[in-house]
Amino acid sequence: MPIYVLDTDSVTFHQAGRENFMRRIRSVPSESVFATVISVYEQLRGRLAVIHRSQEDFELIQAYKQLQTTLRYFSLINVLPFTSGSADMMKNFRSEKLKIGTQDLRIAAIVSAAGGILITSNRRDFDKVPGLIIEDWNT
Repeated sequence: MPIYVLDTDSVTFHQAGRENFMRRIRSVPSESVFATVISVYEQLRGRLAVIHRSQEDFELIQAYKQLQTTLRYFSLINVLPFTSGSADMMKNFRSEKLKIGTQDLRIAAIVSAAGGILITSNRRDFDKVPGLIIEDWNT
């Protein structure tokens, strides 16, 4: 069974319940859908930054609600780790001097090491990664 790995934008589409995305994600077994620890990091970093900047009670309440919702989401979805295989893939990608962001490169490394299919709308960057299989579920 193939594994489908959501990049951080796709995680956001899933969390927001985007219609096209949801239609597609419901067509595959839930046990074959994964996020990565990189998306966990990116979203938590963003949520914590909002909490840190919040100065009004209402903003702070909303920011903590978002943090809690994010934690709940990641407790319910499979999350792939960054492994030694991922680190090896990163070294390979870096040696090829791929011009994509570090976090996206880490996601690509995790997906490649796991033999998965990356679910992303960001073809501009991820198409640069050799051998990476990509599907866009947002169209």
